[in-house]
Amino acid sequence: MDAFQAVPARGLRAGMTLVELLVVVAVVSALVALLLPAVQSAREAARRTACGHNLRHIGCALHGHLLAKRVFPVGCLEWKPGPGGTSRCLAWNAFILPWLEQQSVADRLDLERPYDDAANRSAAAVGMPVFVCGSSERVGLTIGGLGRCDYGGVAGERITGPNAPMKGVLVHDEQFGTRQIIDGLSKTILVAECSQGVWFDGQWINGRNLFDQAYPVNWPTSEDEIRSRHPGGAQGLAGDGAVHMLGENIDRRVLAAVCTRGRGESLGMAW
Repeated sequence: MDAFQAVPARGLRAGMTLVELLVVVAVVSALVALLLPAVQSAREAARRTACGHNLRHIGCALHGHLLAKRVFPVGCLEWKPGPGGTSRCLAWNAFILPWLEQQSVADRLDLERPYDDAANRSAAAVGMPVFVCGSSERVGLTIGGLGRCDYGGVAGERITGPNAPMKGVLVHDEQFGTRQIIDGLSKTILVAECSQGVWFDGQWINGRNLFDQAYPVNWPTSEDEIRSRHPGGAQGLAGDGAVHMLGENIDRRVLAAVCTRGRGESLGMAW
């Protein structure tokens, strides 16, 4: 017998027992369960930040229009209740395209024709990421064949009473300069998110891309309102270019005040 012949090892095993495998699976599952909310929270924080950047770009474009024309753009030029007809129903977005580095699209628009005229169809179908909130459940860059917009112009409020005449800055067939916004630019919301649920008017060229606030932020309603998929609120752009998170629990008197341009309200509390 060879003195160097190997002796079979005893008590060694090459794999794991079923119990050990189950323990490992349980530990990994627990770690995933702990990490997943943190990952989702980080992703939402990134989407919210990107959304805020979109609103700041829109704010810069609105002020570009203000510097060039001495007024903010009209909210809707020649409003109409639906497609068809001769009224143009052009949205405020169409008038700030040059300041969003979209001059080529602006050059293709015929602002003497309705937003849904065949002559404007090609340009109006251009989807622009600056008008899209990443947290929205809407899919794609177009709605009904036209470029999508998750941000609406604030035409006023119906919390304290009828919005007639319109109390906001981006209204029908009128344009306002800074002197006419007597509540102050920093206390007046010009544009806010309307990125939750179906919004058929959410097209950047469509002049019905406006709303007058009647309910709390993120209230489940079929109307065009300030609402988003951001937890706890929706973002709004003030006239001074600042972006604010409007909380779901914001005092309704404050919400009404920031949606108007010249009623002389004193906010009196944080928003």
